[in-house]
Amino acid sequence: MDFRVSKFAKDRVQPLAEEGLRVALQHAPRAEAFTDHVVARTSTARSWLARMRRKMATVAVLVLASWLFAHATFGDNGIVVYNKKHADFIRLTAENERLKKENDAYLQHIDSLKSDKKAIEKEAREVLHYARPGEIVYVSPAPANPNRPAANTAQK
Repeated sequence: MDFRVSKFAKDRVQPLAEEGLRVALQHAPRAEAFTDHVVARTSTARSWLARMRRKMATVAVLVLASWLFAHATFGDNGIVVYNKKHADFIRLTAENERLKKENDAYLQHIDSLKSDKKAIEKEAREVLHYARPGEIVYVSPAPANPNRPAANTAQK
């Protein structure tokens, strides 16, 4: 590797602040003319905006209030959704109470099967079709199909 220093760059001389000020003063009339031109061209728009300021603010408030009303009514947690959820809550509460009563009835039936001999015998006869020795059990035939169509009607 070669670590030798090559030719040095020439030092650059910075312009004086006075020169920058002199250039700014030379271009000042042009800048003033440009700003006068911009002010003249935008004066009608600025005066129109000044006159319409209250009307535009009123329209903006009305649009915001309308959006807020629509969001509160039909939004993700709006009134419509709240009413549906409230109806579901009432329906589920009623179903929960019905299931609690049914559960209590089953628990009472289980307790009676654990302790009451008559309940045990009744369950054995009705569900398991048990009989005591020497008893004869009569079973009725199954009912005929009540939804059977008449003989003269066509079937699909």
